[in-house]
Amino acid sequence: MVYVTLALCFIASVLLTPLVKKFAIAIGATDKPNQRKVHQKIMPRLGGLAIYISFIIGVFIMRPGDENFIPIIIGSLIIIITGVLDDMLELSAKIKLFGQLAAALVVVLSGVQMEFIKMPFGGTLEFGYFSIPLTILWIVGITNAINLIDGLDGLAAGVSSIALITISGMAMLQGNVFVLTIGLLLLGSTLGFLVYNFHPAKIFMGDTGALFLGFMISVLALLGFKNITFLSLVIPVIILGVPISDTFFAIIRRFVNKQPLSAPDKSHLHHCLLRLGYSHRQTVLIIYCVAGLFGLAAVIFSQSTVWGALLVVGVILIAIEIFAEKIGLVGHDYKPLLKMLSGSNVKSGANVKNR
Repeated sequence: MVYVTLALCFIASVLLTPLVKKFAIAIGATDKPNQRKVHQKIMPRLGGLAIYISFIIGVFIMRPGDENFIPIIIGSLIIIITGVLDDMLELSAKIKLFGQLAAALVVVLSGVQMEFIKMPFGGTLEFGYFSIPLTILWIVGITNAINLIDGLDGLAAGVSSIALITISGMAMLQGNVFVLTIGLLLLGSTLGFLVYNFHPAKIFMGDTGALFLGFMISVLALLGFKNITFLSLVIPVIILGVPISDTFFAIIRRFVNKQPLSAPDKSHLHHCLLRLGYSHRQTVLIIYCVAGLFGLAAVIFSQSTVWGALLVVGVILIAIEIFAEKIGLVGHDYKPLLKMLSGSNVKSGANVKNR
């Protein structure tokens, strides 16, 4: 039944997106080009509304039974209202953050919290009073991370879809029916929108879509992997490797350049790949591949022993750093690991000559 409903969500999204496009144009919810943006013409946004309505249609059909269901729906409604108002009126960062915090609080106070983790080599780490702020930080952080990568046609929708495929697949392996159901309904709704959003896009998802997908993915990740082990807590971080690493390097970049954290720039992952000469479509497909590799790494990680899992994390971190330095994600001169590796190669070459 859930796979039939997934198909219905996809069809609903395909049918609703053109209607939402007309509605966005009628109310002036459009995205105008500027020096920070890649598109060159006025584009309707608010496309996330089609994703949300399609998802709600699927929810009414499936009626998934879980104690967290109602709080998640209420939280998502708060996020949608915040996103719609921002797409229409361009809200200030403080008001948008308030909406995100309100949505996160609804979910967290209903009992969705990171309460403890079992350490890999024995013992349990209890978060106590910190469980609420840590969970809120996770939800708001991932919500904004998805929003930050929404800079090219089909990018946020595609990366979110890959994350949802991974989360749903692992939920199926774990027998978590609720996470599997919600994940697949979201996937169908997002893929239907992607039909119109892939390059060249006919509509943007706007903050309505980016905030909604980020919020839902962050909550699903918590429900799927919370309160098990320290290693299981790493799984959603790996799954969301693309938006998390892009956000992390954006913070480093602004710190290195002595800029405020909220300062906008054109040095995100997709900007760097475009500067290297890749086309719009190629850049998006490259990031899809990277997101897919993160998803695969998460599955391998989940099936590994403790030492194997630690090895996977080490390889991932080194690969991310090398990739970031290669494309100049922090800055053209920020290449500490590459310089260290090139220096060691020079020294080893000199040693060979001396012999």
